[in-house]
Amino acid sequence: MSTVQASDRFTSLPDDQALAATVVALEEHGFSVEVIGDSDAARAAVLARIPAGAAVMTNTSVTLDQTGIADAINDGGPYESARNKMLALDFAAQAQQIKAIRGQPDYALGSVHAITRDGTLVIASASGSQLASYAWGAANVIFVAGAQKLVPTLQAAHERIYQHSLKLEDARAQAACGQHSQVGKILEIHAVVAYARCASRAQRTAASSSSRPAGGSSARISSVAGLTCSVTTRLPV
Repeated sequence: MSTVQASDRFTSLPDDQALAATVVALEEHGFSVEVIGDSDAARAAVLARIPAGAAVMTNTSVTLDQTGIADAINDGGPYESARNKMLALDFAAQAQQIKAIRGQPDYALGSVHAITRDGTLVIASASGSQLASYAWGAANVIFVAGAQKLVPTLQAAHERIYQHSLKLEDARAQAACGQHSQVGKILEIHAVVAYARCASRAQRTAASSSSRPAGGSSARISSVAGLTCSVTTRLPV
């Protein structure tokens, strides 16, 4: 296994001012943010947000592994492990079922590769298998990220992916699977936006004959995925 020397640019912790400014920006964009001191506290904070019996997908993440979050979900905890359910199926014959299980859990857990100062989360993936749940499918999304992933700009986020994260993932993939990794897709989450589905003409007609003021239109607000970003100040990943 090759040893990858990480640049200080992408591994050093931000100062308190930069961290505070990023937290404010994330909250202004609709994210719920917790700043946590260490791995144990991060694990406790994540598990406290997940009710017993919930279907939880732990996406591949060194952060989830090193904090013990993945084991807490998948190794006999009071949760329905979507990963275990998915791995019990045959991908060749049941690919669509696997995609549904992975893409629409009650909770999707993972990490990000960078967080910009103006409050954008950036996640890279070779296949994109985890991105659908983050962008839309999961009812709730929780990211855990070390504070060293904070970067000043979106350009710096992409540089961190290609110059730092990809090198680490490529080394991991070669050791685990004997193959190289690559950046196939990149997801940028700029904000958590409440989804409002406009009413059809028939719905508006029905609304006009109800107790609502004449001429008023109707819109239904669907449930919106809660997105939490736990920024942990002392994670080595």
